[in-house]
Amino acid sequence: MIAAGFHIVPAHWPTDAAALRGVRDAVFIREQQISAEDEWDDLDAVSRHVLALALDGNAIGCARLTPQRRIGRMAVLAEWRGRGVGMALLTHLTAEARALGWPEVQLSAQQHAIDFYARAGFIAYGDTYLDANIPHRMMRLALEPFAVPAPRALQPAPPAEPLQADNLATLAAAMLRLLHDARHGITLYTRDLDPGLLDQAPILEALRTLAVRGRGAQLRLLVQQPDAALRDGHLMLPLIQRLPSVIQLRQPVEDADLHYPSAFLLNDRGGYLLRALASRHEAMGNTFAPGRAAQLTAYFDQVWARSQPLRELQPLQL
Repeated sequence: MIAAGFHIVPAHWPTDAAALRGVRDAVFIREQQISAEDEWDDLDAVSRHVLALALDGNAIGCARLTPQRRIGRMAVLAEWRGRGVGMALLTHLTAEARALGWPEVQLSAQQHAIDFYARAGFIAYGDTYLDANIPHRMMRLALEPFAVPAPRALQPAPPAEPLQADNLATLAAAMLRLLHDARHGITLYTRDLDPGLLDQAPILEALRTLAVRGRGAQLRLLVQQPDAALRDGHLMLPLIQRLPSVIQLRQPVEDADLHYPSAFLLNDRGGYLLRALASRHEAMGNTFAPGRAAQLTAYFDQVWARSQPLRELQPLQL
């Protein structure tokens, strides 16, 4: 269950500059008395930013990842501290750095925050120094590269065709296209097994056909909120029960993963379908976009590694 009322979203400069400035002005300039000249720099325009948003849409935290491979400008409003916001921001940016293939990421930690970053695996090095009259130390985190799959025999690439959905019917049709194109497997990041979508008969049949295809078949599902599916007897559960070695489910446990706002489906032929908001039917994708599919797969793999098997499904012996 999601306990804290916030989620993490990518942000862009200057589109989201007002929200980013609002948080940093409150934390760094007004609270910590850092001068505006020290706070704002040219790196904002070329960095990757993230925002933590409360359920009402107001910005409550932010951070950035610079081209120098540093995490910085990590800020959380005072009333939201101690609720996992900072760790969610940090987890998101370290995952992004790993997806970019960086061997490590660094940050300049204020002295009082060193223990916080150490809990995320960062290691301090070098001497203490002053930055804006505040004691800091450098810290670094080594990033393990994603495993490179063994090369397969060359197969003709499928045609690259855009996928788009704006309602339940077109979303189901796009999903079916990716399922029918799959060779042996799919990867699915879902909020709650999408009742009304994943329990449609054509989709269930496509999943069943893929799951019984034979050696090498694998369906991996990350489910943020399984309670409703269990309570309501989701029609996919009997299929999962019959094929537990092929259809594998895990539930995220970290705040950043539980608050990931999107949902996506990937197949093993470079196709993807992404819903920016898992609660809506609007989606964009392509039948063959290996770069984007690899990026989403990298994120999925990292979340999968730190998630846990769905213990609520043990009564079904899954």
